[in-house]
Amino acid sequence: MLYFKRFSQILVFFIGLTVVLRGLSLAFMPKNNVEDSGMEAVRANGILGEKANTIDVVVIGDSESFCSISPMEIWNKTGYTVYVCGSNSQPVNYSLKMLKRAFTNQKPKIVILETNTIFRNVGLKNTVLASLGETFSIFDYNDGWKKIGIKDMFKKASYTYTDDKKGYGYSSVIRPSKKTEYMFPTEEREKIASTNYHLIEKIKDICDDNGAKLIFLSTPSTINWNYSRHNSVKDLSENLGCEYIDMNLINDEIKIDWTKDTRDKGDHLNHTGAVKASEYLSRYLEESKLLSDHRNDNNYKSWNELYKRYLKQMEGKHL
Repeated sequence: MLYFKRFSQILVFFIGLTVVLRGLSLAFMPKNNVEDSGMEAVRANGILGEKANTIDVVVIGDSESFCSISPMEIWNKTGYTVYVCGSNSQPVNYSLKMLKRAFTNQKPKIVILETNTIFRNVGLKNTVLASLGETFSIFDYNDGWKKIGIKDMFKKASYTYTDDKKGYGYSSVIRPSKKTEYMFPTEEREKIASTNYHLIEKIKDICDDNGAKLIFLSTPSTINWNYSRHNSVKDLSENLGCEYIDMNLINDEIKIDWTKDTRDKGDHLNHTGAVKASEYLSRYLEESKLLSDHRNDNNYKSWNELYKRYLKQMEGKHL
């Protein structure tokens, strides 16, 4: 009887704690996807403000993704809608979170994972905290009271912001790389942490459940990429049954000029480099035969208008 009483007390405590955490989570979660509402990685989370079921391709990953892929360039070439949900130093657990957010309002046919994030060690502790944050957002937004007034705490979330360049991070800065030869063949393989591997399997499962094709993409980088990483991702792609594009091995097609096409000595591409990478990706997506050209569809006329604005920005470089 005593054990039953103690068990009941513990059960009541945890039920009460769950109710309190859920209430606080609802109160402090951002009510809009803008910085003033407490939203993190606003440019990437701009996908939450996109019209439902209008994004064909979602890109996740760290800064290599948003520095290398310009959705407006792909739109102009193909009429496909791409949104880059990449963010600075994005670990795989946040890539997973961004993907789940994207699927709440979108039905992309293709998901692209930029592979540099695969080698950012998340660790078990951060994975557990991230899982708690998914159930109880108070763990992610525990300082939300700084951004949200009392009257707004229990308002329904309404996401109004989307990025005109659809997640692309423009830079015209040129800082050449002296290191132009970096993909030296080897049989070595850089280790992928088991926690990261498990998270990538979850990303694949979510794509499968939602009818989306997962593609691994290694964008050009003389600093972050090498052949041992290529080998590991190639093995991973084969194990999971995913296509893999390594742009670092096909520069005869992409033609990155490391004296002109990098913003930071080979770490990331600048705009001229991103245009080249985006042109190649456009051709690859066309060959997939999975997507439709929306350029003459009135439901997507805002993308044509945004492209015109994008061109003016590129010419004036007022970004």
